Amino acid sequence: MWTFMLLGLLCASASASAIQARASSYSGEYGSPGGEPFSHSGLQLEGPITAIRVRVNSFNIVGLQVRYGQVWSDYVGGKLGDLEEIFLHPGESVIQVSGKYKNYLKTLNFYTDEGRILSFGKGTGASFNAVPLDLDAVLRFISGRAGLFITAIGLHWDTIPETAEPASSVAGPCGGV
Repeated sequence: MWTFMLLGLLCASASASAIQARASSYSGEYGSPGGEPFSHSGLQLEGPITAIRVRVNSFNIVGLQVRYGQVWSDYVGGKLGDLEEIFLHPGESVIQVSGKYKNYLKTLNFYTDEGRILSFGKGTGASFNAVPLDLDAVLRFISGRAGLFITAIGLHWDTIPETAEPASSVAGPCGGV
């Protein structure tokens, strides 16, 4: 009987290890309460982040739109201010995000694995610096809250599916979980 219990424990442990091997993590939510929630979670299936559009005025990050593969997310936020657009190089990924906020987001800086910094906005406020928990993870999608301005942002990290090792290839004592 103890043998079966030990084997069961080993199988459960192997399954948990395969689940924990995922490189996903979450940073945020940075900002203040208010605004309507938004999430680009389903768009990550279209591909990695390939471009970022941010609308800024003299004081705040007004709006945000992100391209996943070749598909643009819905625009969130207000309509006043200058629209800035930056494209990532093929194969380039965002590996860190920093910024500042008070009542609304003031600045956003996206750091890439090619050493580029994509900067939007200006201003002072509380600072944040977000990085994934796993060194192989990159920014996969964005969530947050928006109204006339972007009030808060959340950053979701994971490996790019093409480079991720499928969980079924992890061998365990129970035959491959």
